Amino acid sequence: MAQVNVKSLNKTFPDGTVAVEHLDLEIRDGELFVMLGPSGCGKTTTLRIIAGLEEETSGTVTIGDEVVSGLRPSQRDIAMVFQFYALYPHLSVRDNMAFPLRAAKAPEAEINERVLEAAKMLQLEPYLTRKPSKLSGGEQQRVALGRAMVRHPKAFLMDEPLTNLDAELRADMRAEVKHVQQRLNTTMIYVTHDQTEAMALGHRIAILNKGKLEQLGAPMEVYERPASLFAARFIGSPPMNLIEAEVTNGHLTAAGGMQLLAPEGLKRGQKVIAGVRPERLTVAADGDGARGRVVSREMLGDETIFVVDTEAGLLNVRMPPTARFAEEQAVSVRHIGAAPPAYDPQTEQVVSR
Repeated sequence: MAQVNVKSLNKTFPDGTVAVEHLDLEIRDGELFVMLGPSGCGKTTTLRIIAGLEEETSGTVTIGDEVVSGLRPSQRDIAMVFQFYALYPHLSVRDNMAFPLRAAKAPEAEINERVLEAAKMLQLEPYLTRKPSKLSGGEQQRVALGRAMVRHPKAFLMDEPLTNLDAELRADMRAEVKHVQQRLNTTMIYVTHDQTEAMALGHRIAILNKGKLEQLGAPMEVYERPASLFAARFIGSPPMNLIEAEVTNGHLTAAGGMQLLAPEGLKRGQKVIAGVRPERLTVAADGDGARGRVVSREMLGDETIFVVDTEAGLLNVRMPPTARFAEEQAVSVRHIGAAPPAYDPQTEQVVSR
């Protein structure tokens, strides 16, 4: 196990593309740390620089007490799991898992012990003699994870490892990854574009955008109090409602008369964008909320998502499955719960949360 530090990291490719800009990260010993963002945000480039697969333009990477910038991947004592399993098709599961240890010329007794230990943890014991072609996608990914585990590295680096699995297998493998990380109590850096995956796995989440760090925090912190409009749009499904409002007497007033509690620190007359989660709104057939009409409803079993057209804009509202409002029905929308975070319309950064 080891702490991983990234200090003042920059990466510019030969064509002038800036992939990572002034990035600082402190990843704690034994932490499951998630880097989250859309394609091209710099998360995979950062991971590859930590692994030694990509050279930084400037900045340093430290693993444990050692500055590893300039060292080859084999000298960094890390293990990487990729989106593509990269298993050797002619080797059995046992030999695929043993491969890095044999390459390091470890004693055969130690190899067998480590392979069996990992196979037991990942429930791969019945498959040790099979070839990869005889395994499901989830089983192949467990073999790839086991191959990384047997090395007992200082840190695991995982680059979108579940992307190629179907939804049910992804959920199963999320639980598997979390279980392994907890059992090993090891440092794991996990890259994904899937905010559900990030929320389910991470002790902390770093949201990246255009090579820069937008926000770093615990899952519920980044969900409840996004630091920027980008983070607000990116985390949550449906995403946060972004409502233009003006500060009045202890309230934020939006078009159509919608009233929201005002967070502290704002001045009367100040114009802001309020970030309201769908579950912080409620729909009624009548009432004192903002008037609107139901544009669509999505029944998901344990909840129903209504999209309501109001003067304040189209609003996503999460309601219990018992809520019954027809499309085109006139309704009122009201804010419930605590004061929402507020954002500056120009800087798009949070001004009060």
